[in-house]
Amino acid sequence: MKKLRVQFLLFVYDKTQKLYRTYFKKKKRQWQFNEKQLLEFHKDSLGRKLGEFYKKHGFTMIPKMENHDVHHLLTGCGTNFEDEIAMQFLLLGNGKLNAHLLAAVVLGSIILPEYYKMYRNAYQKGKNMRAFHHIDFESLLWQNFENIQDFFRQKETPVYY
Repeated sequence: MKKLRVQFLLFVYDKTQKLYRTYFKKKKRQWQFNEKQLLEFHKDSLGRKLGEFYKKHGFTMIPKMENHDVHHLLTGCGTNFEDEIAMQFLLLGNGKLNAHLLAAVVLGSIILPEYYKMYRNAYQKGKNMRAFHHIDFESLLWQNFENIQDFFRQKETPVYY
């Protein structure tokens, strides 16, 4: 039964993702790099980690959606369907809000309610991270991945006197 529910969600996603890119990502441009070029970045860089992510999962970059894949790296969210919905909860907790995200959260909650605890934890994780949902990560591809990840995982930096 779960397989049928996931197939339905995949159908809805497939039909809406192009509309999302067209209407919600109008002003955004596609990144200058492809998967192969990302693998040429320094081994500890965000760019290299992203290239390895694509290679490991057999994914290709979707124009104007590259930041979404960086979000997977930063948050440690997986790529199966319930993890994708959890990522939307995490982004909601992080302050992102749009119709596509809300639709994913609502449909995911209704159709896969057995993951409610996972979704709640993801939402809380997003609240406990620095806001990153609005960052264009293309300009950070050269930076050390662990430093970027550590920065966003710390909501407030302690000040020592």
